[in-house]
Order: sequence, then C-alpha cells, then structure tokens
Amino acid sequence: MPTIFTKIINREIPCYKIAENDSCIAFLDISPLKKGHTLVVPKKEVDKLFDLTESEYQQTMSFAYKIAHAIEKTIPCKRIGVAVLGMEVPHAHIHLIPLDSEGDLNFANPKLQFSEREMTQIAELISEQV
Repeated sequence: MPTIFTKIINREIPCYKIAENDSCIAFLDISPLKKGHTLVVPKKEVDKLFDLTESEYQQTMSFAYKIAHAIEKTIPCKRIGVAVLGMEVPHAHIHLIPLDSEGDLNFANPKLQFSEREMTQIAELISEQV
C-alpha cells in the first residue's frame, strides 16, 4: 500500500510544494513545529533514509541542502534544524525546521496551524529562493 508521501508524489493528494526534481520533492509539513517546516522526501519509497542507495542518499541530501538555504533566505531564524525520524510515515524523509532555539526542534511541542492561504504563501516564498 502506497504511503501518504507516495500519494503526494503521484499527485493523488495535494501538498504545499516548494520544489521537485527527478528524485525528490519538498513540501511544507501540514503539522509544522515552526513556520516554514519543510519535508524533503525521496521519490523512491523506502522506509528508512539509510535504505536508499548511497547515490540516492547523496541526491536527497543535496536537494535538502538547496531547500534549507531557500528556507533560511525566506524565514527569519538563527539556523535550519535537520531531523530524520520517520516513525509516523514509513517513507524516508527529512525535516527541515527553522530554529531560534534548540527547543524548537522538540517534536513534543504543540504543532502550529496556518490557513490554506498562509501555507500557500509560505510555500511560494520559499520556492522563489530555490
């Protein structure tokens, strides 16, 4: 059964897309810890990041690098945090989270809610910097 991320990749479910290439897609997390919280997802459906081949892993990290810089240019923050958890969706993905303190990377924090309009604007602003 395809994961929710595969359904997003296949355009079966909408997302707030930031960027995409042949091997990866980046879109806003719909339950963000911070404004601009983005997911980078390899298009190949594997459960864990280290299940990717070394080449696929490098492509994913290179894509995440570009997205992180775009987020940092767009969202005021001290740095971009990186987390790889994958417990909630069995499809490898990287969280890129704008940080002002280490506590911002705590996944137990309450999730933020933005309107559809705000999410669209955030995604567009970041996308313009990719």
